[in-house]
Amino acid sequence: MHPNIQDQRVPHVWRIAILGTIAALPATVVLNWLPNSELTIGGGVLLVGPTIAGAVAGGWSVDPSAAGLRAGFLGGIITVTVFIFTEGATVMWSLNMIVLFLIAVVMLLCISPVFGLISGRIGGWVANYVADIRADQAL
Repeated sequence: MHPNIQDQRVPHVWRIAILGTIAALPATVVLNWLPNSELTIGGGVLLVGPTIAGAVAGGWSVDPSAAGLRAGFLGGIITVTVFIFTEGATVMWSLNMIVLFLIAVVMLLCISPVFGLISGRIGGWVANYVADIRADQAL
């Protein structure tokens, strides 16, 4: 029995989460142009990505919380990766530092989906609010 091709596709929730995560990269660059902004790439992807994913999810009839949760997890992975590639070479790695780093990574990957869930709900709420205003103006 051959598997169905449609069963192998990426679910809509994950597509929207990936889209929000990718869209957060240029959004973070634009936000860094604001005066006194100190938003890092990791932080921008961790907070802006789920918000974008939640807003997009509202338009696609997908749960914004689910899309935000997944985008938050992807943002946590990107945050850790950016830290390793930018600061990893300058850190004096000892056994204690490695253990502390691994604990911090686990904590970040556990809490980033929660931030994503909250940001996704905010993005979904904003998208629904704007859609309601547009619908009222059309009448």
